[in-house]
Amino acid sequence: MSGIELPTNQPTTLARDAEALRPAETETATFGMGCFWGPDALFGAKEGIVRTRVGYAGGTAPDPTYHDLGDHTEVVQLEYDPDTWTYAELLDVVWANHDWTGSQKRQYRGVILTHDDTQQEVAERSRAALAGRTGQSVATTVELLDQFYPAEDYHQKYELRTLPVVADELEDLYGDVFTASTVAARLNGFAAGYGSEEQQHDLLATLDLPPTVLDEVRRRL
Repeated sequence: MSGIELPTNQPTTLARDAEALRPAETETATFGMGCFWGPDALFGAKEGIVRTRVGYAGGTAPDPTYHDLGDHTEVVQLEYDPDTWTYAELLDVVWANHDWTGSQKRQYRGVILTHDDTQQEVAERSRAALAGRTGQSVATTVELLDQFYPAEDYHQKYELRTLPVVADELEDLYGDVFTASTVAARLNGFAAGYGSEEQQHDLLATLDLPPTVLDEVRRRL
């Protein structure tokens, strides 16, 4: 997904994204952690996570959809700042935030989908360390990503969409690049209860959104 090409003299809500790292400056990670709405919000609230999107991967069926998933799994895909996060640190978040001990139906299974040999090696080492540390079998698998299929628009930034006053305003601002917005990722995380009070305050103080929109976000916090 391409970055947001917006001039930095735009109103501050848009400028926050215009100043974000471009895809070429980030690294990408893909994880299956159960229903993808929660992980999307969890990671979206974290500094250094530049963009998030949810989709389907890990299977062989062509062109999966939510109602015709085939053998794919719900996953979250992240673009992250490698100066803020290592891949191993992202894996620590993954292990701490899904049930890696049990076997789930394929749609919601735990899976780490690696993008290259380096991620594969780090993920396998992390998985083995978890098993050794806990003495438990790790059901979450490590597999090489073949293809990522973006989920339907109504799944993207789902928690934020439960605040339609906010989501509608942002979609009007961003149009087709709403899903790729760092601001939308943060607000999606805040809507789900993630992020510190200081982080929430600092972001909201810089956004030139209508008072009704900001009040709706604060109501959820």
